[in-house]
Amino acid sequence: SQMPHGHMPLPSFWKMVEDTLERSGAQLHTFCQAFETVAPSPVTQPLNPAEERKVFSLVSKHGPDKLYQVTSNISGGKDLDLTLQRGQIVALLQNVDTKGNTNRWLVDTGGPRGFVPAGKLQPY
Repeated sequence: SQMPHGHMPLPSFWKMVEDTLERSGAQLHTFCQAFETVAPSPVTQPLNPAEERKVFSLVSKHGPDKLYQVTSNISGGKDLDLTLQRGQIVALLQNVDTKGNTNRWLVDTGGPRGFVPAGKLQPY
């Protein structure tokens, strides 16, 4: 009863709640779209000799157009997910997981193969 809308008729109150939720949902949707379109910053990092050999191996196996660099650390949480460090180079094997999800890609690290979030990879 102390709230400014505490004396509103119930239908008017629920209409106000629905309108507020609709506006908030639209704002969240707009924010998510803007967040997804922000280009990740370049991750250029020098490679140590062992990483260089691994990259050369991946290029010879898969070709240069299949190489991607990890844009931020990845902590694998599910079976077959990989844990990778920012700056690591991987080769794309499939841009879809076993269930058809295009947000998880199958990659080759030059060692283990597994799935990583597509959004954390950029062409190398």
